[in-house]
Amino acid sequence: MNKKVILCVDDEKIILNSLKKQLKTRFGSEFLYEIAESAEEGLEILDELFEDNMEAPIIVSDWYMPGIKGDEFLQRVHEIRPDIVKILLTGQADTAIIESAKKDGYLNEVFYKPWSQDELMSSIESHLGL
Repeated sequence: MNKKVILCVDDEKIILNSLKKQLKTRFGSEFLYEIAESAEEGLEILDELFEDNMEAPIIVSDWYMPGIKGDEFLQRVHEIRPDIVKILLTGQADTAIIESAKKDGYLNEVFYKPWSQDELMSSIESHLGL
């Protein structure tokens, strides 16, 4: 049986490393952890996972990234796989954009940087039914 994957997308390597460490500390070997430094790379990783019949039940994405912004990335993910839980991690997202994304159903949760590790991990656990 294939393991499930948690995908983290952020253009800052230090954020990705921190997220991955927090996720591994909380969930251990229960999941695989993939990181992408752009929305484009995130979409490529998702394509590869789906081709390999792997699940990515959770995506944690930054909002402000070069190229495709996090809300647009999560909207694209939602169009492909609406069942994936989409969490936005941001330091500077536009409140109107966030509210619109939540209303349109392609954003499940928002955390502001610096985030509370306990709150983020508890939210992920809750969405995964753990």
